[in-house]
Amino acid sequence: MNDKPTSSKQDKRLAAPRLAFGVIADIQFADAEDGYDFGGCRRRYYRHSLRLLREAVREWAGESPPIGFVLQLGDSIDGQNAGRGEAESALQQVLEVLGQLSVPVHHAWGNHELYNFSRARLVQTGLYSRPAGGSDGPPDRECHAYHCSPAPRLRLVVLDSYDTSTLGRDPGSPRYQESLRVLREKNPNDDLNSPEGLKEPHFVAFNGGFSQAQLDWFDEVLKFSDENQEKVILMCPSIPVLPMGFAWPGITRLRCQTHTEFITSPWRGSSRHPPTATPLELFMSMKIKWY
Repeated sequence: MNDKPTSSKQDKRLAAPRLAFGVIADIQFADAEDGYDFGGCRRRYYRHSLRLLREAVREWAGESPPIGFVLQLGDSIDGQNAGRGEAESALQQVLEVLGQLSVPVHHAWGNHELYNFSRARLVQTGLYSRPAGGSDGPPDRECHAYHCSPAPRLRLVVLDSYDTSTLGRDPGSPRYQESLRVLREKNPNDDLNSPEGLKEPHFVAFNGGFSQAQLDWFDEVLKFSDENQEKVILMCPSIPVLPMGFAWPGITRLRCQTHTEFITSPWRGSSRHPPTATPLELFMSMKIKWY
């Protein structure tokens, strides 16, 4: 017999997970013909994305053991819906599909949500997944950041990486004016979406950052998780990828020196996607198991 001892890692993979959840990103639905991304490099299948979303929902619904929740990482509809006057209908179609799930869906707000809606309007939509109570997030109710505990000794933290941004803000508001001041200080280009000649190419209008109030709140959440020996899943809107990606640096600093363990790797993907440490926004959908 050539039976080999089963490793503890293999044993884990054969055992039932403590938690499984779905992840989906960059749906970018629009009832429009195919096109290309901002850089003109990656083809976008705007209308087809709704069918892929339906397939993901069907797959999640058939999982055994069932998934506990779904993370929607932002850019659920494409920015072009605003110019076409179809933002509300596009969002309704996406939410109707996600509404077929019997588990919670946690939403992030990306730049495409903010191309289509003001923050005041997003608070009134199904993309506002922050709990009704005021104790689960920062004092500003339009800041879409919150935390919850989906399983024992596990905490999900949703951050709002466009909290400091000109997107979705009333141009006459102090928050807009402060964001514009920071942006112009770092980006002298006439086109604030252009990183041309910038030493810090992250400072473009389609990016954003975290307010100090949000980071102070996040600091306290991490301290709590640290003290209670919790693992943390950190969910953050999918800031556009390099070379212009990442939230605006240099605006705020997180002071917390926590020992909290963040769940980042190893992931166990679904049969369609192998285990990976690649940023999740590069996949449209997947399932993750925590052992």
